[in-house]
Parts: sequence; C-alpha cells; structure tokens
Amino acid sequence: MKAKYIVLLLLYICTTAAAQDNNNKRYQKEDSTDIFFRHLQLNELTVTGVTGDTKLKHATAPVSIVSPQVLKATASTNIIDAIAHQPGVSQLTTGGSISKPIIRGLGYNRVVVMSEGVRQEGQQWGDEHGVEVDGSSVNSVEILKGPASLMYGSDAMAGVVILHAQPTLAEGEMRAHVSSEYQTNNGLFYYSLQMAGHQKGFVWDARYSDKMAHAYKNKYDGYVPGSQFRERAGRLMLGVNKAWGHSRLVWTAYHLTPSIIEGERDPETGELTSNYSPLTSYKKSLPFQQVKHYKLVWDNSLNLSSGYLKAIIGYQQNRRQEYEESMDEYGLFLKLHTLTYDLRYVTHEWNGWKFSTGVGGMYQQSDNKGEEYLIPDSRLFDFGLYATASKSLGDRWTLNGGMRYDHRRLHSYELMEDGEQRFTDFSRHFNGVTGSIGAVCNINEHFNLRLNLARGFRTPNMSELASNGVHEGSLRYEIGNQNLKAEYSLQADLGLDFTSRYVSAQLALFANRIDNYIFTHRVAEEMEEGYLTYVYTQGDARLLGFEVGVDLHPIHSVHFSNTFSYVDARLTSHHSPLTSENKYLPFTPAPKWTSELKWELFHHAHSTVSPHAMHEYRHAHPKSGVAFNNLYVAAGLDSYLKQTHIYRADDTETETPGYALLSLSAGTDIMFRSKKIAEFYITADNLLNKAYQNHLSRLKYADENVVTGRRGVYNMGRNITFKIVVPIAL
Repeated sequence: MKAKYIVLLLLYICTTAAAQDNNNKRYQKEDSTDIFFRHLQLNELTVTGVTGDTKLKHATAPVSIVSPQVLKATASTNIIDAIAHQPGVSQLTTGGSISKPIIRGLGYNRVVVMSEGVRQEGQQWGDEHGVEVDGSSVNSVEILKGPASLMYGSDAMAGVVILHAQPTLAEGEMRAHVSSEYQTNNGLFYYSLQMAGHQKGFVWDARYSDKMAHAYKNKYDGYVPGSQFRERAGRLMLGVNKAWGHSRLVWTAYHLTPSIIEGERDPETGELTSNYSPLTSYKKSLPFQQVKHYKLVWDNSLNLSSGYLKAIIGYQQNRRQEYEESMDEYGLFLKLHTLTYDLRYVTHEWNGWKFSTGVGGMYQQSDNKGEEYLIPDSRLFDFGLYATASKSLGDRWTLNGGMRYDHRRLHSYELMEDGEQRFTDFSRHFNGVTGSIGAVCNINEHFNLRLNLARGFRTPNMSELASNGVHEGSLRYEIGNQNLKAEYSLQADLGLDFTSRYVSAQLALFANRIDNYIFTHRVAEEMEEGYLTYVYTQGDARLLGFEVGVDLHPIHSVHFSNTFSYVDARLTSHHSPLTSENKYLPFTPAPKWTSELKWELFHHAHSTVSPHAMHEYRHAHPKSGVAFNNLYVAAGLDSYLKQTHIYRADDTETETPGYALLSLSAGTDIMFRSKKIAEFYITADNLLNKAYQNHLSRLKYADENVVTGRRGVYNMGRNITFKIVVPIAL
C-alpha cells in the first residue's frame, strides 16, 4: 500500500470536550431553549456500531445520528429516502418505492443495513431491490461511515446503517399512536397504528402500516407509468424485562408491490407508453414485482457483574416475484432463506478499559422457483470471530481498536435450460482478516480531533460471480465473473470539530484504497433484445473525499446549517489501459451541498408551553385552551453539482447536469390544556417544480424522447406532504 493512500483524513460530526460542561450548565440556566445547548446533548448519546456500546463523543470512527424528530419531520417514500440528506449519504433509486443506501460513494453489498438487531438480507445486490423495512417502525438511525467489518464482517466495507426500533416503555406505561400522511404529487396515502406497553416486566409493541401511491409526475414526462406501488407491513414484539436482563421475540412482515418503470416511449409523440388507465389509479399494472419479507428475531441480553452477554438469532425469508405477461403468472421468482446468529460479550468500564468479543455469522439458501433465471440456486455459510478494546486516558484521550477473522463459503448449482448450460456448478472459499485502530483527542473546550484507520473486507456475491439474465427493474442484462477476488480496503479518517456557543463546524476527510474493486461495465454485445448488456469486472481503486459542515445560531431561535459532501473515486489499475474514458468508478454520487434556515417560533425544553405563553394564549382564547409548542418554519436548498467524473467507456454512464431543489417546511405540537394532542408537519419539496435526473437514478438510462432529444425518465416534480401523529393515552 502506497504511503500517500494512508493519509489520515476524515470527519465525524460530534460535539466538544467535557471541559465545556460547566459552560453548558451556565447556558442552560440562562435559557433552556438555547439551540446549541440542545445540540451539545448529543454527547450523551450511546452508539452501538463502533466497538459495542460507547458514548458518541468517544467514538473514533465517523458516525451520524438521525433523531426521531428529524425522521418524523422528513418527507419521504421509504426509510432510505428519509436519511439520504445526511452528509456523505446518498441513495440509488429506481422509481419512488425503491432506494438503496450509498455511503461515501459505495453501496450495494458494501453497505450493511441492521434492523431489529440483525443484518437485513434480501436481494440487495440488485438495482431494483430496496430495503424491506417499514419506515414507521424506525425510531432513530445510526450511520457508521467507513469500514465496519470489525463488528459486522464481510459486506460492511462502506459502512453500516442501523435502524433502531422504538425503545421499550417504562414500567407501568401503555401508549398508542395513530399517524397518517398524504403527498400531493403521487397521491401517496399512508397510515400506521401502534400500541405498546410495559406491565410487571412484560413488554409488547404492535404496529400495522399501510401505504399506497399512484404514478408520480414531473414537468417533462407528465405522469410516469409504472411508478405506482402498494406497501403493507406489520410488527409484533413480545418480551420480558427483568433485573437479570431481557428476552424479546420480534416478528415482522413486509409486503411491497411496485410496478416496474420500463421507460418505453411512443416513436412518434415521444410520450411514455402505459399499460393502464388512468395514471392516477392505485392499481398495479404489468410489469410489476411482488416482494414479501418475513423476519423472526430472538433477542436476549444477560446482565453480569462484569458486563453483559448478548445473544441474537434471526431467521428471514425473502420472496421476490416478477410478473411480466400475466397478473397471475410470474416469470422470475427468487426465494432466499437466511439464518443469522450473533453472540457478544461486552464488559463494563474498568480503570478506563472496556472490552468486547464475539462470534457471528449466517447461513443462506437461495432458490429459483420461476421459469426465468438471473442467478443460480446457491448456498452460503460464513462465520467470524472478533475482539475490541478501548481505553480512556483521563478526560482528553480515548483510544480503541480491534481485530476480526472471517471465513465465507459460496456454492452455485448447475442449471440446464433447453439443453444448454445456463449456470455451472462451482464453489468459492474466502478468508479475511480485518482490524481498526483509532483515537479521539479533546484538545480543549472548543476543538476535538478524531483519527481512525480501518481495514475492510468483502467477498463477491452470487450475482457478481454467476448472474446470467435480465434485470427488469434496471433495464439491463448482467453477466457474472466466476474468477472475481475478494475486495480489501484500507481507509484513513481525520475529523476536526469546532464548537462554541454561536458556531459549530466540522471537517471530515477520508482516503480509501480498495484492492480488487468489483464493478460492471457495458459491452456492445446484445444478449437480449431491448436490454443493454453489462459484465462484472474488477480493478484497484481509490476514493478521496470530505464532508464539511457549518452551523450558525446567532440567536436562540434561528438555526442556519450548511453541509457539503464530495467524493472523487478513480481506478488506479485495471486489466485494460486507463484513459480518460475509464479512469473514474461508475455511479459515483455528485457533489452535494445542503442548506437549511430554520426559525423556531416557539420551543419549551419540557415539551409543554411556557406558563407565560400559555397564560397569554388562554387570555386570548379562554375557551379553547389550545396552544402550539415546538413550532418551527424552515427553508431548505439541496444543490447537486454537475457530475462529469463518469465511467465513459462503452457508454456505461453519462454526465448529469447540476440542479438545485428548494423546499419549505413547518411543524408543531398541538397542545390542549398543556397536554400534547397531536403533531403536525407540512413539507413542500421541489417547490419550483424543477425537472431533474439524479445521477444515481437508473431511470436516466431509459429510452430517448425522439421529440425533445432527452434521454430517460425524470425524477418527481413538486410534492407537498402533510403528516399528522396523534398520541393516545391508555
């Protein structure tokens, strides 16, 4: 590894040292509504994605937290869409219902999504395969940026997205919520019902959600046929909380029926062709997918005198069917069974030391049940052993590190079709050793310095090794490569944080070198009429980038935040000579700048209105007793720069013009006699109805409009979202 790729550079958004605690307490006494004081409270959050449970301010790796309030106030069509505004995070989209997380330019099987304590396993290798999780069941999100193979094994090379469910209630509590949402562009209607409780150590949480949307529209395409979808989801948690720990059983069911956007156009008018009418119908149309995901998780934690022992066993079944010619007969049917296990022991802190060790892995069985084929029947087995340690040196330094060993075996089964061999029988074995080391230095009350060096590991998946068929949702034919090697990465991060009462700023720099980077490139040969052909290949790559953020809060009620994210991803070696046509990695997110000006018209620290304000309001409305708390209005601007760093060879991808999207939002708690009776949010996205194509949208490569000369399908136009959450006291 060349020394220039081990430059220690990166950021992780956090807050300052314990030395400022005295000032924070003074500010709290002066004004409990101070925005920056509430921001500093992030120091008390506990994160799980680094080396076990640790305080956010002691994490050496870059981590972002998406709070429950941010999730509720964000307009989105799925959970990945809701977190895609975070610095360093993007989404690869196919229509409105399917989004995949991209962290610092890397996605697919390089990002692990954790849900209900286990890794979410569906068909995440495909463009048209999203994350099968009900967004309303997610309370908060933890995003670990950078190699996390130490805790999660193969596939966590880019990072981890941890979806946290709502914590169990306190003893004696019972609560219920009803929430609903409507979006004007695609007519999205959603509702969710939830009830939870905790009585005498017995805990439960039940939820049912339903969501439907017709075709979305934009200024250039009008309504986009095939972009409608229907989503239903359920969750049931039963368990016991005792002094010795807890034991909980969680069952989830997720059904998604997205129609498939083909992007075909009338050869004379250039308009998108449709198989159904009207386009505002919520009914499915051919072609469409039927996705069903079931999960059963047994989560156990045992409190010991020296720490705690955690054991999680999970079973998942993913069923994905594609209907092309008939509403009743599927062509492609992939059925995936996954069994995961994780046994972890974490010690309490002792003399500044904290240790964790564990073993985890999974078994998978993938079968074809249809008459069309994309990947072969296969089996996968892996396991990993790891250990981590952290050490606090006074109030200024925190050090941590660890190592992990992984073994993975994949086996593909032969398939003969019409007398010809479609898939061959073969096995591959992979072994990997990974590790990380990092440090946090609280330089003074205003500056924090974070350093981290991590090695990642990822084995090729069965799609990359052996695919041979059409991806209907991504409009292309893919061919695998059995000779692919495992990917190894070495990433260095440097983060510098500055905090004061009126300004906070963060700079995060990273350098990532990946050996044997796997990607697809287009070839001229047409394997099936109407579909572009892509073949898997690999080479060495390097990614350099940064995230920078500045937060200004000159007065208590005004909050002006800005972030900028940039990734430069290039090949450093390949089997063919590198030129300007093929030197950049394909499908790298465009540079992104986000800005938000937020005015908190009224906020009270204890989630009730102040006595003075309540008195004034009741004086004006003596009979109603209605007031507003946590009332805010905000204006946002998401700017995406022109992306010219593309893999041009064989017309694999094209440049994407820059664009800016303006949004307005507002929200409030509605109070009645000092009691919250509802939360209400309204958001207007793409307020100016800008016609644009995101660089990571697969629909930008659909058919060309012969009348206008524009290629592909455009993203959603202006969209206004109304959301209400009603708590019910039990």
